[in-house]
Amino acid sequence: MTITSDTKESLNDLKEKYHKVVKLIKDESKNDPPNEPFLSKYAAKEILLSMKASIESLLKNQELDNSERKKLLAMLGTVHIFLGTIYIEIEDSLTAEKHLSKCLEVINDFKEEHEYISITLNAYNQFGILWFKNEPEKGKVYLSKSMELYEKNKNELEPPKCLDDFFELESECVESEESWKRFEKICTATYYYLAQIYGSLRDALKSAVYCHITLKRQLVYNEFEFIDWSLNAATLSQFFAEQKGFKQARHHLSAASYILDMYKKELDKIEVHDEMYEYKMEEFQHRSADVARCWAQYGSILLSKSKERLLAETEKDEPNYLPSSTDLADIENSDSTVSKDDLSNLYFQTLNLQDYEKQVTDGYVLTLSEAKAVFLNAQNWLIKSQEYYTLENLASDFIDINLSHSQLYLDLLFFDDNADNQAKYQKRRIDLMETVLAKINPLFYLSHCRKIWYEVGNAYINLLDIKLDKQRESNARPTANSLLKINNIITKGIRYFTVFLESFESKPNQIKDYLMVYARSQFYIGVLFGKFITLDKNKKLENTESSLSAYRQVIEFCEKYPDAKEQIMVEFGVCKEMVELLPAKICILKSEIANKKN
Repeated sequence: MTITSDTKESLNDLKEKYHKVVKLIKDESKNDPPNEPFLSKYAAKEILLSMKASIESLLKNQELDNSERKKLLAMLGTVHIFLGTIYIEIEDSLTAEKHLSKCLEVINDFKEEHEYISITLNAYNQFGILWFKNEPEKGKVYLSKSMELYEKNKNELEPPKCLDDFFELESECVESEESWKRFEKICTATYYYLAQIYGSLRDALKSAVYCHITLKRQLVYNEFEFIDWSLNAATLSQFFAEQKGFKQARHHLSAASYILDMYKKELDKIEVHDEMYEYKMEEFQHRSADVARCWAQYGSILLSKSKERLLAETEKDEPNYLPSSTDLADIENSDSTVSKDDLSNLYFQTLNLQDYEKQVTDGYVLTLSEAKAVFLNAQNWLIKSQEYYTLENLASDFIDINLSHSQLYLDLLFFDDNADNQAKYQKRRIDLMETVLAKINPLFYLSHCRKIWYEVGNAYINLLDIKLDKQRESNARPTANSLLKINNIITKGIRYFTVFLESFESKPNQIKDYLMVYARSQFYIGVLFGKFITLDKNKKLENTESSLSAYRQVIEFCEKYPDAKEQIMVEFGVCKEMVELLPAKICILKSEIANKKN
């Protein structure tokens, strides 16, 4: 470009403003006050608008040659991309679309020339972001164009210029290797945005594939933050586990732990333990606890899906009608457009994860010993997570972890046929939850207390069934002590379900959020009153009347809330039957009591 003194001054001014814009958006915006979250970006917008005016003024020069005009148009296109990005973030989609469209308009004559394609790719990506929520198909079109353009240019000898280059003198442009890295970073962003698009299109599996590719590319090009990468990999593992892809789920969890361990080594190298170091250590401990919870959840899901598989097999003539593979590439998924090849490549080949993966199986559990191994591994991770999530500091998370621990015992119980062991698992569940209840105030943790009251009530019902089954199988006459224990279990179960129901007396509007469990709590109270063992006719009459009252309350509740009836059809049928049968039983008991008095 032929540079006059005035032109050089204008270009230097544009360069300085561009660097100020980048600093405002990437750095200073992180420290914007909560009440002005876009303060820095509004400041950047004003600078960009002045840059736009300056470039448009320079473009009026009739003596510009083709290369000079292209450079200025590239700068103008870049300014429009930044403006479009800011307007997307402040949710002004109409203005954002106007700037992105203007970008493609000003570079239209050379938008697919190799040197300038970074502008086009960035514009297409921003269009993908703009449309991914409201018009995802439209967004997908732009992102697909971005991928096609990337594929056409990725094998060229020289890298395309990045956006920064258009505001630098030729001598200030970055090295070729760094330029390629920046170019690949644009493509990584495209994969990330495609993941969001397919999420909006409800193709969750394809979205997950693109999430994986994003993570993989971040590793390859060393463009990642340790903590964020680990959390994203661990979160993705939970999705794969729910899809029964335990091979991929374990691999991603292992990768998350591997990267966290890498980060810990970096922290250990820091000699000055200042405030920033303490912040990083706290963040590391926090997110390590989160990944530990993901490992525990993996174990719980594996036990649960193994149970589902075994139960399903017992209902079919063919003993192995369900796939035994836990590799997503072997599992058919008609709800997704993802290819088998994509599912076969969900691995991080650059990471050595064997030591992490061997700690727990990725196959379905068939025996008690296998189930115990998974249980113990998951339990250890839960205990590790509570090193950070304590009752004193983060009570809600601590409570949720205890509930997860309780669920683990329930998952294990299915694989153990020994009644005594089953009773122990239920007792341990009860101990876990009652310990928490003793330490928290329902005024502050009402929703958590409701979960626990209901779960403990269920645990007592399950424990009661185990005790009664064992008693029926025994030829020995039950002792007074054993009968007392059974009645104590019943009393405690009723107490917890009652406390759960009473928690809504002052907040009746909240019942709609708990229809099924509310109705079932009433139902279980009716069941439990009918289980009391007593020779006292008066007590038996009292219990039967209480049982009938509870069943009637279920029916009344379901008439008031029809949705509840749909959710407890089996229990509702039992209630209808008991409401017909129990009045006769009550009459007989009353008659027997009256005769005894006479």
